[in-house]
Amino acid sequence: MTAIRPARAADRDAVIALWHGCGLTRPWNDPVADFERALGYAASTIFVAENDAVIVGTVMAGFDGHRGWIYYLATDPARRGRGLGRQLLDAACDWLRGEGCPKVELMVRDDNEAADFYAHLEWEKQAVAVFARRLQG
Repeated sequence: MTAIRPARAADRDAVIALWHGCGLTRPWNDPVADFERALGYAASTIFVAENDAVIVGTVMAGFDGHRGWIYYLATDPARRGRGLGRQLLDAACDWLRGEGCPKVELMVRDDNEAADFYAHLEWEKQAVAVFARRLQG
């Protein structure tokens, strides 16, 4: 049986391996720093899905006081189609709701085939453009 629980520092390597295996990492983002920052701040968290002591899914959530954000939703490709992604999103949304978050958003890269997954779960594509500026590195 798969259990959803908050990530612990000891989960770092397994979580990052899953992120790599799911193609979620990018050369300009340090996944170790992302993991450690998320666990090091009260306004963010990571949940893991664990099956027989193996991490098979993750989701990161953060709340900036205005909007909640979802990052690094990953499920073991061999376990997709079983509701694991939905369970992880629900856990993240429940945590955000508990933080007083009124709305949650996520960004999906153009090359990520998961866009249909989010639409299937009734997430609405927003009519916005995302602009970014690097502050470090």
